[in-house]
Amino acid sequence: MHNKVVFHAMKALNGFGFPVLRFNFRGAGLSHGEHAHGHGEVDDVRTALDWLDQEFRLPLVFAGFSFGAAVGLRAAGPDSRVKAVVSLGTPISPVDDRSYDYSFLGSCTKPKLFVSGSRDQFASKAKLEALVAPLPEPKRLVIIEAADHFFAGRLREMMEAIEVWIKEVIGS
Repeated sequence: MHNKVVFHAMKALNGFGFPVLRFNFRGAGLSHGEHAHGHGEVDDVRTALDWLDQEFRLPLVFAGFSFGAAVGLRAAGPDSRVKAVVSLGTPISPVDDRSYDYSFLGSCTKPKLFVSGSRDQFASKAKLEALVAPLPEPKRLVIIEAADHFFAGRLREMMEAIEVWIKEVIGS
């Protein structure tokens, strides 16, 4: 919730007037509950989307980073209230026992933005291209040159990729 990637994504979206909700998944930080290996965390995202919808009654844009992107896409992709999705540092090759399946994105016709670094240790450029290529339009993959998973030293470029895409997809 407090890492630099999430903070900068929040700034980019908030700059367009979107209300932004950042939260910790169950068992992270001071959150209650226990890590549920991606299953319960999808419900956490659904709960957050429900709250945003009830509180603001605005079209929703989902943005998630790393594990948050992987589980959040599963909740936001099929949700008709969500008009667009942003996946930052999409994990494909985790170093632990996690396994990510993005086959559900094959039916996601809403605008999709994927932003990763060329040196992301959890997803090579080739694997990201293979993930994004067969997805339905509209979609965009942005690779930030020399950036790692956390976009160290390249957060400005990550923010700019989000801002440019939001202008094109949602309008200014």
